Amino acid sequence: MSGDESDIRRLLAMYCQLIDDGRFDEWIELFTDDIEFVVMGMHQHGHAELRGFIEPSQQADARGKHMISEPWIEIESATAATATTDFAWVSKQGAVGQAGRYHDRIVKQNERWQFQRREIVFTGDQPE
Repeated sequence: MSGDESDIRRLLAMYCQLIDDGRFDEWIELFTDDIEFVVMGMHQHGHAELRGFIEPSQQADARGKHMISEPWIEIESATAATATTDFAWVSKQGAVGQAGRYHDRIVKQNERWQFQRREIVFTGDQPE
């Protein structure tokens, strides 16, 4: 496994752990300034819009665990990659609340990989 692939796997894991822990200041830094975040037909653009969308729905009483599968990573160049990763979100009570697939466009800027676009596609739906 290349160093880039290892770094991308770490990015994917950090997304889950930071949001599950409510560490939003660190979580938002996983995204480029021009992030496009797509879920349920809604598009969020940029850090402020994304954080304003996610943080209210991820308060301590509503958090669970984001579980991810082995990702399929395609390194396109020294600064661009794509990844698809299956996920399940498990509530505090242990019930699977959502499942689906992340479709990511990931870029390397300033020596670190970040999400440039993330589309969350729930099981049974199709990506845009």
